[in-house]
Amino acid sequence: MTRSEELFARALRVIPGGVNSPVRAFRAVEGAPVLLARGAGPHVWDVDGGRYIDFIGSWGPLILGHAHEAVVAAVQETAALGTSFGASTEREVELAELIVELVPSVEKVRLVSSGTEATMSALRLARGFTGRDRVVKVEGGYHGHADAFLVRAGSGAATLGVPDSAGVPRGVAADTLTVPWGDLEAIRALYAAEELAGTIACVIIEPVAGNMGVVPPPPGYLEGIRAITRDGGSLLIFDEVITGFRLGIGGAQGRFGVTPDLTCLGKIIGGGLPVGAYGGRTDVMDHIAPDGPVYQAGTLAGNPLAVAAGMATLSFLAREDPYPALEARTNAAVEAMRSAAARADVAVTVNHIASMFTVFFNDKPVVDFESAKRSDTKRYGRFHRAMLQRNVLLAPSQFEAAFLSIAHTDEVLSRAQEAFEHALSTL
Repeated sequence: MTRSEELFARALRVIPGGVNSPVRAFRAVEGAPVLLARGAGPHVWDVDGGRYIDFIGSWGPLILGHAHEAVVAAVQETAALGTSFGASTEREVELAELIVELVPSVEKVRLVSSGTEATMSALRLARGFTGRDRVVKVEGGYHGHADAFLVRAGSGAATLGVPDSAGVPRGVAADTLTVPWGDLEAIRALYAAEELAGTIACVIIEPVAGNMGVVPPPPGYLEGIRAITRDGGSLLIFDEVITGFRLGIGGAQGRFGVTPDLTCLGKIIGGGLPVGAYGGRTDVMDHIAPDGPVYQAGTLAGNPLAVAAGMATLSFLAREDPYPALEARTNAAVEAMRSAAARADVAVTVNHIASMFTVFFNDKPVVDFESAKRSDTKRYGRFHRAMLQRNVLLAPSQFEAAFLSIAHTDEVLSRAQEAFEHALSTL
């Protein structure tokens, strides 16, 4: 028995499913979880000493790679001064100022401790600001595990919410309306429906879908939603927990030139430590307590260690602008994968944008959740296990993104490509 297997057996006795987040169980790829011990640059090491090229990157935060020296130094320096105060600090003001400077939509920002906290707080704020209850989300869009977001989409242009998890009251889910990704007409139909008039508080959307696998928006889609929400008297919320500072220094909104009313952030703004944030227009944000009637609070909000890691990461990105080189390297890697798959006669669709991509085992374009769900998940599982045997760590689910960091050099990507070609040969 390996050390990973031994530890996972112990974990099963004391942690539900043996993991603290479901996808880590590797059940979607019918594999055994790898328990990690450390990371450096583009690599991670498991508890048995095996080294892997890592394309999970803590699910997106580690755009600088594992244990980047600037981030480590910032955390160490801050920890020596105290790890938490439950009071305001100078550094959280500085991080807030930097976010306001860099993110087009953000005039004021509130720090929280996770992406889920950011989205659930933004939804409450949208409801409090508009005096309306209903929220529109897209099928396959994931915005954390708050009750209002755990809703299954049905057939047709939109479906009144049905809980997608036990423990979510139907009454809560009923105020969540779902529409297909990329379908502007479905959103227009909701706003035109007489029975819904004046009831929609907001549309919340990942500007690039990342939790059905990577699916960029069709041309005009984000612009259309912006116009519909503005005309309908409701708010547009961009969930940029993944895309914020990943698609560029201004996130997806900077890349596409569409400004939402509220933005949710996480992942990269904490440099790998637990963090989240939501921000936007001053007149909206001023509805949050203590200035306004919408309550939200958090014991560890603005935690000094997370703020230090975030400041180090964002400062590096703003100063060095690694985005063009990182995107060029990602584009080259994606083209190499597509070419290899064609030579091997293995049907795949590789979607990508900036430094994130998904390899779908699908012989058709993946443009929404329905087409993503037609992917061959069994084949992806075999592919994932073959890549793992060649020391490449990918997301243990077909419906997730892979991430590059600035530490993924051409030499590292060449080794990953060799593993990719071998994995295809085993299918």
